[in-house]
Amino acid sequence: MDILINPYRAAHNDFPLGDEIPFPSTDAAAAQTLVARCPKAAPTPLRAAPDLAARAGVGSLWIKDERERMGLGSFKALGAAYVIACDHQQGLAAGRTYVTASAGNHGMSVAAGAAAFGADAVIYIAQTVPEAFAQRLRALGATVRRQGAIYEDSMAAAAQAAVDEGFDLLSDSSWPGYTARPHRLMEGYLVLMAEAIDQLPAAPSHIFLQAGVGGLAGACAALARQAWGDAPKIIVTEPQAAPALMESVKAGQAVTAVGPVSAMGRLDCKEPSLVALRGLARDADVFVTLSEAEGDAGAQAALDNGLASTPSGAAGLAALLAGRGQLGLGATSSVLCILSEGPET
Repeated sequence: MDILINPYRAAHNDFPLGDEIPFPSTDAAAAQTLVARCPKAAPTPLRAAPDLAARAGVGSLWIKDERERMGLGSFKALGAAYVIACDHQQGLAAGRTYVTASAGNHGMSVAAGAAAFGADAVIYIAQTVPEAFAQRLRALGATVRRQGAIYEDSMAAAAQAAVDEGFDLLSDSSWPGYTARPHRLMEGYLVLMAEAIDQLPAAPSHIFLQAGVGGLAGACAALARQAWGDAPKIIVTEPQAAPALMESVKAGQAVTAVGPVSAMGRLDCKEPSLVALRGLARDADVFVTLSEAEGDAGAQAALDNGLASTPSGAAGLAALLAGRGQLGLGATSSVLCILSEGPET
């Protein structure tokens, strides 16, 4: 495990991205109101995990279990489908074709949202994405196109298809000139954090948030700060193979990380979302990266405790277990982790 204390939070300095990059939304009420209208909407459980807490050497551990979110298997159900629902409210969704790149779960949300509101979905996936995800996307009516060796290659292909074929790009990442849709998409993720805030008996002392491009972590951290101020220590977790956020914070600018393919596939993103990066530079206390072995150990620990997931889905738990002697945790610590997806099928 590598650890970086966030210098921007410690110094209370804004990360130098410019005002054209917004901070993440904290308007959880807007997202909750719209998501509540979905026939499959229901809060996901917050689970006490005393055996895992004892293993980590902390007083209590709470796990927000997103594995059954709206029948799609991950927290991503709250993202792209929420954006498409917002378009539907404005009479803009029907007949559109939404295009994106995905390592699986974001694409599921785009496909489900498109199917629900009379639109079409084209999903680009890299060669490393399991075929099982491609089959699940097709089952929801999406057209699946494989392009490139890594997520960034498939994202470039999706962006080009939007230009060449007149599709509507719906990415879960953001970059200069493309912030409105990912900003709204991250707003959808606030639903799970708002639920956790209501479900927890008290503010946690530590929150572990896994990150790929950073959307989930950025949204949850922003709402946690609004609810609890400086009290919780927020730890953002990435694979050592894809430390896009950590390396960007180190460099003082957005950078492309370099590394091999990670088994933490949904977190294997080499470029950060700029909206998420700006928010996390403000809100996160610590950035950590996990080795492949540490990621696997986290998934195994979750499975051993009846919480089957993946190295991506259990990455927050993995960081807790791997860093228990290095992150200021102890017998009085109360920890919140997110189990962000179910097992691969």
